[in-house]
Formats: sequence, structure tokens, C-alpha cells
Amino acid sequence: MTYINNREEKRNFYKLVFSLVLPMALQNLINVGVSSADVIMLGKVGETSLSAASLAGQVQFIMTLIFFGLTSGAAVLTAQYWGKKDIRTIEKILAIAMRFALIVSIIFTMAVLLFPRPIMKIFTSEEAVITEGIQYLKIVGISYIFVAITMIYLNIMRSVERVIISTVVYLISLIINVILNAVFIFGLFGLEPMGIRGAALATLIARITEFIIVWFYARKVNKVLKFHIKDLFHKENVLMKDFFTFAIPVMLNELIWGAGTSTNAAIIGHLGSSVVAANSVTQVTRQLAMVVAFGLANATAIIIGKAIGEQKEELAKVYAKRFIRLTLLLGFIGAGVILGVSSIAQSQLTLSTEARGYLKVMMFVMSYFAIGQAYNTTMVVGVFRAGGDTKFGLILDVSTLWGCSIFFGALAAFVWKLPVPIVYMIIMSDEIIKIPLTTLRYKSYKWVRNVTRG
Repeated sequence: MTYINNREEKRNFYKLVFSLVLPMALQNLINVGVSSADVIMLGKVGETSLSAASLAGQVQFIMTLIFFGLTSGAAVLTAQYWGKKDIRTIEKILAIAMRFALIVSIIFTMAVLLFPRPIMKIFTSEEAVITEGIQYLKIVGISYIFVAITMIYLNIMRSVERVIISTVVYLISLIINVILNAVFIFGLFGLEPMGIRGAALATLIARITEFIIVWFYARKVNKVLKFHIKDLFHKENVLMKDFFTFAIPVMLNELIWGAGTSTNAAIIGHLGSSVVAANSVTQVTRQLAMVVAFGLANATAIIIGKAIGEQKEELAKVYAKRFIRLTLLLGFIGAGVILGVSSIAQSQLTLSTEARGYLKVMMFVMSYFAIGQAYNTTMVVGVFRAGGDTKFGLILDVSTLWGCSIFFGALAAFVWKLPVPIVYMIIMSDEIIKIPLTTLRYKSYKWVRNVTRG
């Protein structure tokens, strides 16, 4: 295996990583930009609107986690079939993922349109926040079907190294969203100020725009991978079995993690709007600081999966070691960004004195949380899933997230009545607990498997 670790091989590796990570990091940054626009503009309106949009957004957060689980599970197969250059099988996998995503999006759309109040009551008991959240959900819920189609298609494109289109789509979406946010929320150009309804309407229009661009690209531009509508109704029993084998554990993993994150949001939501507002700013800052690290995790899955599909298992192990070094570096950089943004956010946003105090503590906790999250995400989403090891992440989140941080966080908040900073530290402890467990799994090399057929 003399081709491993020579100068040319390393140069090609880092060139490939850069070509994948940069567009995906930009895409993540753009997605954070959409959230940041809502936080900044609604933060100017008031804490109630900011809290309502943040909590109502948990519904789409859970839905997109299902989509991410579907496409991440599919990517276990598509990345390795891409290594074999089996394009037709990848097209069939795309159709399978799209079929289930459309069903899920319809269910979520009906839920928020028919039962917005019970859904908001899950996250908060404050009537003012519930009322605002209902207005947001009734508009933004219409966008869920468009989100399903766009997200599934673009995520599958990632696994075959077509990442630029995602960046273009989401950049255009960001520009439209930010401009319309300002127009609708504050009532520019003679329009009546719409507040939180304006944020929802801007999001809906941006999502429809994304769908139109993706549909045009899929039908007229993409020559590598075609989306065939007839494949949505075609049964592939063997491929469907493989899809479920890898997609279901990943989807459950993402759902359990997402439900855990939403449960944390619900716990925080019942501590008061000041805590919710501070947490909203903290979470957006974390997303901003982690855009490159999350892009690296996705690139890890693509590159290692492709190497395994090409039957280069030893090369895949070398790649994994390099990705670990890179993700630790990015984790520490992310922690520095969070600490740097903390004072800026405290001075620029319209927050109460109480919320500012919470924000300072939350930013510090999030700084070390980011290091653990960068490392664990590259391990679970990147390294392990690339080799078909999809069940370990599921077990990991059930034990550390639900069995530790959420369980003891709920006790700390509602039984022991501990101060908010202590509760927050407990809720955000799961990524630190995961580090030794993911390291042991990595060193076992049980994740190196070729899962293609033929």
C-alpha cells in the first residue's frame, strides 16, 4: 500500500477535502444566516416574538432531522455505490428516500395546521408566546413539503460529490429570506408591519424559491444523476431492504437526538422567556461557530464511504485518522468564535438584564460543548456511518443524551429547583460524556464494512 501517506496522495486528499468542505461549510453558514436573520430581526421586535419563533421552529427541526436521517442512511449506500460508479442504483435510492420524505412532510404539515396550540404548549406555558407561535406555524407549515423535496435531493447530491448546487440554492434563499424578513417584519415600503408573521411569510417564499431552482436543476442541468418520477412508485425489494437496514437506525438516531434537543428546549422554555431568548442566541452562535466542522463531518462520510466502496479499507482508516485531527482543530476554533461573539451579542441585542446574565453563562458552556460536538459528529456522522456502522450512534444517544443529560437536567430544573446556569450545564453535558465512548468504537475498527451488492 505504498500509495498511502506519500506526498502526492496527501496533497490529493486535502485538495478533495477542501473542495467538499468549503461549499458545505458555506451552505451551513447560509443556513445559520437564515436563523440569525430571524433572531436578530425578531430580537428587535421583542423577547416574546423571538421566543415564539425559536420554539415553533422546533417542529421543522424535528422534521428535518428525519430527512437528514433518511439521507444519511441513504448516503451509507450512495457513497459506496458512487465508489463503484453504479449510477442507476443511486437513482433508485434517491427515489426511495424522496418517497418517505414526502409522506413525513405531509404529516407534519397537517399537524401544525390542525393542531398548532397543542404543539406550542409542548414547548411553553406562556400564553403570549403560544399565541405568537401559532401565527408563525400556520404560515411556515405550508413550506414543509417544499423543504422535503429540496433537502432530500441536495443531500443525496452531496454523497456523489455534487456540492456546489446546494450552496447556490441556499445562498439565493438566504438573500430572499433576509430581504423579505426586513420588508415584512418591519413594514418597509409602506407595508403594514407583520412581526412574527412576516418572518414566517419570508421563510415560506424562500422555500418555494429553493424548490423551483432544484426542480429546474434536476430536470434540465444535472447530467450525472437523474431523478425519475416513476421511480417513486417502483418497488426494489432487495434495495429497499438495504435502505431500511442502514437508514432506519440513522433516522431513529436523528429523531432521538432531535427529540432530546427539543426536550431540552421544552425544559428551557418552562424556565421563562428570558432563558429562552438567551438560549436562542446561544444556539445560533453555536451553529455559526460549527459550520466548517459540520461540513467536515459530511465530507468525512463521502470520502471514507467512497474509499470503502472502492475496496480500499486501509486507505479509509488513514483518512479517518486525518479527519480526527482536522475536527479537533476546528472544534477549538469554534470554541474561540463562541467566546468572541458572546460580548458582541450581549451589547447589540435588545435583551433584559436577566437574559444578558444567562447569555454570558450559556456562551461559556457552549464553548466547550462545541469541541465535543465537533469530535463526536465527525466520528458518528462521518467515520462510522461511512462504513455502515449506523446502530452505534443510536445506542450512544439513548444512553448519554436521554439517560444522562436530559434525565438529570429535568430533575435539576423541576425537582431539585437548581439555578438556571447549573441546569444548563447538565443539559449540555452529553457531548462531553460521548467522547471516550466514540474513541473506543473508533479504535475497534468495527465500522469498516463494504455494504454494496454485486
